Amino acid sequence: MGAGVALFGCGTAVFNRATVRRLSAGTNTVIEPVAVCIPARDEAQRLPELIDDLRGQLGVPRLRVLILDDASSDGTEAAALEAIADDARFAVFRSEAEPAPGWTGKAAACARLAELADATVLIFLDADVRLAPNAIAAATAELRRSRVALLSPWPYQVAESVAEALVQPLLCWSWAASLPIAAANRSLRPSTAVACGQFLVFDAAAYRVIGGHAAVAASPTEDLDIARALRRSGRRTALVAAGRAASTRMYRDATELEAGYTRWLWSAYGARTIGGAAVGAAAALAYWVPPLAAIAGRGSVRTVGFIGYGAAVASRLLARTLERGTATRTDALAALAHPISIAAYLRLWSRSRHAHRTNALTWKARPIASTR
Repeated sequence: MGAGVALFGCGTAVFNRATVRRLSAGTNTVIEPVAVCIPARDEAQRLPELIDDLRGQLGVPRLRVLILDDASSDGTEAAALEAIADDARFAVFRSEAEPAPGWTGKAAACARLAELADATVLIFLDADVRLAPNAIAAATAELRRSRVALLSPWPYQVAESVAEALVQPLLCWSWAASLPIAAANRSLRPSTAVACGQFLVFDAAAYRVIGGHAAVAASPTEDLDIARALRRSGRRTALVAAGRAASTRMYRDATELEAGYTRWLWSAYGARTIGGAAVGAAAALAYWVPPLAAIAGRGSVRTVGFIGYGAAVASRLLARTLERGTATRTDALAALAHPISIAAYLRLWSRSRHAHRTNALTWKARPIASTR
């Protein structure tokens, strides 16, 4: 049975590898006004690189970039102003206020930026995203071509440390091996929405109709929940692969990675523990039992074990190449260690659940209320 689940995941990954749309690598020119909104809290080291990338964007003559320094303590505002120099398209704002009750810091910062923006397209970027010169124009053009309310360009997830290589590719793999995206992009079912908050492109009118980030003020996964809110309102959302136009290194080491996943992973399968436990049991069945059977089994049991393990490794590599088109030697080694990745992921989920139950969730020196 476990091998069957792994084979299903591999088949889904093959389908997605062949059918998921990618941002155009060609030159696009966007005439309408585009506002890029960047919430930044303690991002003095990462933000200047993103600003450099945005200053070099092509094909967006009516580009405006709004940056909110969200009560940073590391000189984020000064670093941003230095990187901007005299570029009049950029504006930096600083807020000293803490989020209102019932709001996460990121949702509050995004809502404030949206209030300041005057454009028909709103793009939200995390400070650790890196962009090719055509990224903003390509994403805006794809939003209009697709006729959706929200486009989520999936960035390439850079993974350099061992911990990152084991865990970060699971983000793409989790949907690439379970959900046919071509069908999901045509659906209005909230349960099939996929979105990545690192790079979100909204039709501004649709964003405002649902209340913007106020609709997901308390959500630890505001990206997924705002996509679901749009679908519930009858508006489509879509995911595209954007690894050749955008990349990000979310976490720089195991400590950052653990803190980041602890913040939100408890909510990945709903607030009830049973949902995560069921997913964990299915993951163990599909990705631990086959390699164990391959090692310890005999005859047909061993053969089926090798097939299941091979399917898991293949699905992992297919998902990785879906992000940017190629896989590295590190990606191959991490795929071979897929059972260890699943163990690491389940450990992070358990840690996050515990922090949620004990009201110990924090992010960037702010407590996170357990609202679910």
